Amino acid sequence: MGGPFADVEETLFADKDVLSEEYQPDTILERDDEIEEFRNALSDILFGRNPKNVFLYGKAGVGKTAVTQYMLEALLDEVESRPEADDLHVHSHNCNGDSAFAAVRALVNQLLPPGAEEFPKRGLGLADAFDELYEQMDRTGGTHLVVLDEIDHLDDANDVLYELPRARANGHLQHARVGVIGISNNYGFRQRLSAKVKDSLMEEEISFSTYDAVELRTILQDRAAMALVDDGYDEGAIAKCAAHAAKDSGSARQALDLLRAGAEVAEERGAERVTEHHVEQGRERAQRGRLRDKIEEQTLHGQLVLEAVAHLEDADETPVRSKHVMSTYQSVAADRGEDPLTTLKSIQNHLSDLSMLGFLTRREKNNGRAGGAYFEYELDLDPDVVFQVRSER
Repeated sequence: MGGPFADVEETLFADKDVLSEEYQPDTILERDDEIEEFRNALSDILFGRNPKNVFLYGKAGVGKTAVTQYMLEALLDEVESRPEADDLHVHSHNCNGDSAFAAVRALVNQLLPPGAEEFPKRGLGLADAFDELYEQMDRTGGTHLVVLDEIDHLDDANDVLYELPRARANGHLQHARVGVIGISNNYGFRQRLSAKVKDSLMEEEISFSTYDAVELRTILQDRAAMALVDDGYDEGAIAKCAAHAAKDSGSARQALDLLRAGAEVAEERGAERVTEHHVEQGRERAQRGRLRDKIEEQTLHGQLVLEAVAHLEDADETPVRSKHVMSTYQSVAADRGEDPLTTLKSIQNHLSDLSMLGFLTRREKNNGRAGGAYFEYELDLDPDVVFQVRSER
């Protein structure tokens, strides 16, 4: 007798991985200008010269990392046929949450020869890590490109970006050259750097704009042709994904996620093609999933206050003042077996935070001398989403 998965078959996906975040396309679409700027910035490497430092700026999902990987793979191939070029070594690291020491240590460990012990996490300082990094680079020789993704999240970025670009000029490297490629979602990152770092970097900046709907349709059509079976989608579905993503974030990642979600809905429904309707259903499902995650990230009492407003919304008693929320919150807390907060100010603080996060809409009311000024609140999402999350706690 077959198990619960015995009858599961793919009907619409030809290669679902093509729609995943990890997929690296063979050809980069709608980024010709950025590729040309990148090509010019990296060309010195082909002639054995010191590499330029390159910084890429743009929102998440606009192709910075994909273009970087594409260009570096092409550069590694080209270097093989260029007699003037030194051997090229690429070291990539995501800096999210790292200290300068942790980032340099990670680079050192990438360069250590097979069988060598990793650089220790404790007992040595940043200067020791840099000394070991330079020793390993010189041992290896050639040109080293250090790719630091999410560099705006690196603590003490000044220390890394002052040291690396000047390593050869300061005599730390004799047999190797080094360049930095920084990738950042924060356009203001450079302004946070010290004056001496800005002077030493002398970097080439490449700005990645958000995609418009036409560009997103081109990207989606290319991926859909590979990811889905022949005649497995309507052009309207592609247009719907592109329009939503262009209006929201301008992110190719979001557009591809919408297409994948729509195709999953269509497959679950036993449909032969992905339609606009499936995309809308997939979008609603994804939005609910994101909301669930955001709700679960709140503190216990933040969730209880949100649940109280959801009950008031469900009973058609909103907009509502904070003192009414407090009485409902106390009932909710009692039902959940939790000790409630006892001051109106604490409830108002939670209501303010929930409003800033987009869970609630807050409107100021002013009744003049008769009642003064105060705020009213109402839920800015489906209360069933809140109830479902809270029922699982």
